[in-house]
Amino acid sequence: MARPELVIRTTREDDWREVRDLRLEMLRDTPIAFGDTLERALGYEEAEWRTRAKRGESAVQTVVVAIEGDRWVGTMGCYVPDAATGPLLVGVYVTPDRRGGDSGVTDALLDEIERWATGRADTLRLEVHEDNPRARRYYERRGFAYTGHSREYELEPGGLELEMVKRLR
Repeated sequence: MARPELVIRTTREDDWREVRDLRLEMLRDTPIAFGDTLERALGYEEAEWRTRAKRGESAVQTVVVAIEGDRWVGTMGCYVPDAATGPLLVGVYVTPDRRGGDSGVTDALLDEIERWATGRADTLRLEVHEDNPRARRYYERRGFAYTGHSREYELEPGGLELEMVKRLR
């Protein structure tokens, strides 16, 4: 049976339930990757989830999702924390059975983020955990390079987030 068409779009406030469910899946699957904990996220009220869902409608940040049929299979976000450093890619997640080059989910999400970021800066930055080799290899294949900068990861004392950057134009 053929898979449903993959739709990439920004999130909206009305998506708060799906945003919540995907975020909880993310935190269960890869607890070191998202700067949050499952325990904390389970305590969020509806208002917090609505705020998170509205990020896709913002002029200063974006959140995009990949949807197959009625199933949310991935997400990425981007915002500009500092005009000097430019857009920062955050919240990258693809559900386990849709990971890998042949699914196209990760590439479709990153293509959309890069389009958004290109309108704002010449480069796109990200931070990836040193113990996430699959993500690191993917970003390298997509043209990201290590800057040599790193910072301690707040949820794992002694763990590092490595900065990578890609030239967009």
